[in-house]
Amino acid sequence: MILFRRLLGEVLRSERMRRGMTLREVSAAARVSLGYISEIERGQKEASSELLGSLCAALDIPLSAVLSRVSDAVALEEIALGLVVDEVAGAVGESVPPVTDDGDVVAAA
Repeated sequence: MILFRRLLGEVLRSERMRRGMTLREVSAAARVSLGYISEIERGQKEASSELLGSLCAALDIPLSAVLSRVSDAVALEEIALGLVVDEVAGAVGESVPPVTDDGDVVAAA
């Protein structure tokens, strides 16, 4: 099963780390408890839209960029699990190789 909250947490954590920010810094900027942010990053808690907005503001990243990265991660997991339909594979972009009906990845040039 693909958990949106796990993938969202991974994206938020990678963005925080890429920016060299600590949980404490994000917590202070977002005005959200450090423990709660940690649980969100580990995929243990769901983030409300208001909380997600605060985290994105603290990380200085547009919400649309976070959601786009999560969407790409969901699509890749769907492909890996063989749950993909042609429209989903095409939506991810050219970086995703085609997948046959039996789940084999077709070599891309």
